[in-house]
Amino acid sequence: MSRIGKYPVPVPSGVDITIDGALVTVKGPKGTLSHSVAQPITVQQGDEGIEVKRPNDERISKSLHGLTRTLIANMVEGVTNGYEKKLEIVGTGYRVALKGTDLEFALGFSHPVVIAPPEGISFSVEGPTKFAVAGIDKQQVGEIAANIRKVRPPEPYKGKGVRYAGEQVRRKAGKTGK
Repeated sequence: MSRIGKYPVPVPSGVDITIDGALVTVKGPKGTLSHSVAQPITVQQGDEGIEVKRPNDERISKSLHGLTRTLIANMVEGVTNGYEKKLEIVGTGYRVALKGTDLEFALGFSHPVVIAPPEGISFSVEGPTKFAVAGIDKQQVGEIAANIRKVRPPEPYKGKGVRYAGEQVRRKAGKTGK
């Protein structure tokens, strides 16, 4: 039995879960998310919450069992509390500003880099070098944060670039003089 998959997903008050065959829809105070469950896995409403079951012990069923339970738990967490990724910028002259809903970066290029938020994602700027990506879909928040980091990833010699808050960048020694 999958250690993660065997636990039911607790449903807090204010969250409504609809199971329509293979489609699971979670509606909460922050919004609505839906997920199509892969074939051998079944989802049903239980006494303690949402239960994810698998029909047999085949390899594909075992791997999808814990995954499906975690995806549903992430949807419940997203519609109640939401997700947020904090990022920071390191480098002389590097900064970020909020222009309307878009983020405008000065990252040492000859032009400013403007990133518009997709549907369901919001940006917030805490300072000239600190900002956050927030939304209800964990996968989408992580992907947008990774795409922003890809614009100027931290380099190993001085550590300049966009990094996650608290990320440790491995540094290299560089050239040694005589």
